[in-house]
Amino acid sequence: MEIDFKNIKVIGFDADDTLWVNETYFRETEERFAELLENYETKNKIDQELFKVEMQNLEIYGYGVKGFVLSMIESALDLSNNKISQHTILEILDLGKKMISHPVELLDGVEEVLEKLKDKYRLIVLTKGDLLDQERKLEKSGISKYFHHVEVLSDKKESNYQNLLDHLEIRVDEFLMIGNSLKSDVLPILNIGAKAIHIPFHTTWAHEMVKDEHQVNGHLKLNSLKEVLKYLDN
Repeated sequence: MEIDFKNIKVIGFDADDTLWVNETYFRETEERFAELLENYETKNKIDQELFKVEMQNLEIYGYGVKGFVLSMIESALDLSNNKISQHTILEILDLGKKMISHPVELLDGVEEVLEKLKDKYRLIVLTKGDLLDQERKLEKSGISKYFHHVEVLSDKKESNYQNLLDHLEIRVDEFLMIGNSLKSDVLPILNIGAKAIHIPFHTTWAHEMVKDEHQVNGHLKLNSLKEVLKYLDN
């Protein structure tokens, strides 16, 4: 299926795992968390419990490192029957601080692509997560200068996108979203009548996975952000 991008005037970019590395650090922290609790449960059980608690807490804490840390602490208390030591709690808090202070690692080709697109399109960032953390990462990344607008959304459902496009006075048929998540960056965009490009990251959070991924049609799937230029830089 060939997709026509000639009417596109505004391009929205997801941030985490589209512009810079993110999920890798969560997986590494989960590994360390399992090591801290290895005297209480198996790694598989610890992983399952943490994910369950994260899902229960999403509506309370939202997305991002802070909510993740609180979920780790809650899981540690549950798995240890409230016997976890204060020292281990401090280690969990330290894991979160290290995630937040981690240097921003841009994905391959990001700045090259933004540089080539900035004069032809209006570029914006549409991401989920903690506002302070995402603003900090954008500042550290050195690429904020390319974007006309940055929006940190509580979620990425059809209504979130539609409300934002209406607020920014962006026509749906002139908008393209680029991101690594079918669930958050592609499906809701297609459902409101806009266009989407899916660039998978090598690691995907279970919450972002889509069943029957091969049945999702109507978007362009690429291997890297650099490939975007073949379709837009003309």
